[in-house]
Amino acid sequence: MYYHNITKDDMLNGDGLRVVLWVSGCSHGCKNCQNPVTWDPEGGIEFDEAARTELFEQLEKDYTNGITFSGGDPLHPANIDKVTALAKEIRTRFPDKTQWLYTGSEWAEVKKLEIVNYLDVVVDGEYIDAERDPKLHWKGSANQNVIDVQDSLRMKKTVLHDS
Repeated sequence: MYYHNITKDDMLNGDGLRVVLWVSGCSHGCKNCQNPVTWDPEGGIEFDEAARTELFEQLEKDYTNGITFSGGDPLHPANIDKVTALAKEIRTRFPDKTQWLYTGSEWAEVKKLEIVNYLDVVVDGEYIDAERDPKLHWKGSANQNVIDVQDSLRMKKTVLHDS
């Protein structure tokens, strides 16, 4: 797995203060994507032990609320296995930290994957430039959903915040 950046003390990609892992690899090709540089699954930097250590050092900080997986697409075939293993380890080591994941995939596909067992929120759906709305919270276009994963899996509700 490759990545482009690890953002520390981020307040834009999920609730609270977060560390964000921007992975490489996306096959959606959304028009006017904010991160087209991340589309190449072999672009960026190899996610090695030093990067992993950097992530975990941020998660150890009391003021860090959790991690957000973004990119690119964390569910791209080049990423899914390593992101799932990482999310599982984070859930074990930091059970009180929240885990968010941004993906161009739809919730109907995502909910079948092992990774949902470790996530708190998924922002699903491809970015659609014609549905762009800068007033939306935590998403770029109106078609996307901010999903409370565990409640959705229990069938209580699907959308955490839709505006």
